[in-house]
Amino acid sequence: MRIRIFATTALAAGTLAALAAAPAQATEYSSALKIKGVQYDAPGRDSNNCRTGNTAAEYLTIKNYASRTTVNLKGYVVKDKAGNRFRFTANHYLQPGDYVKLRGGNGTDSDAGNVVYRDNCNFIWNNDKDSIYLYKPSGAGADSHSYTKSRDDRDGNGYITYHG
Repeated sequence: MRIRIFATTALAAGTLAALAAAPAQATEYSSALKIKGVQYDAPGRDSNNCRTGNTAAEYLTIKNYASRTTVNLKGYVVKDKAGNRFRFTANHYLQPGDYVKLRGGNGTDSDAGNVVYRDNCNFIWNNDKDSIYLYKPSGAGADSHSYTKSRDDRDGNGYITYHG
C-alpha cells in the first residue's frame, strides 16, 4: 500500500514538474483568437518619443482562427512577461479569418485598417526575448508565446510568425 501511494505521488509530482517546465509557447488554449506574430524590434534606432519615435513600428498581430464566429476584442488583455499590459477598451470585431495589429504609439483605431493603437509611446516587447500572453475578458488564457531573437528570428528582422 505504501509503495503504491509513493509511486502515485512520485508520478503526480513528475507530471506537475514537467508541466511547470514547459515553455509558454507550448501552452494551447481553446480560443478562436491566437497570436499570429510579433514585430518586436521596430526597424531603426529605438525611440519612444511620441512625435518622432518608432514605437508604431512595433506590433503584435492577433488573428481570429474561428471558421464561423466573430469575436469582439473589447475586454481582452495583452501582457508581456514583465507585466506591461494593454486592455482593449473599445469594441473591435474580428470576423472569421480576420486579424488586428496592435501597434505602439498613438493613432486612430480602424476596423477597416485592422489596427488598434496602444496610445502609449513606450516599447512593450523586448528586443532579445520575451513572453506574450493574451487573456479573454473573463481572465482566462486565450494564447501565449515566447520568443528568443537568436533562436526564433534567424534572419534578424525582429518579426516572428507563430500561426499560419
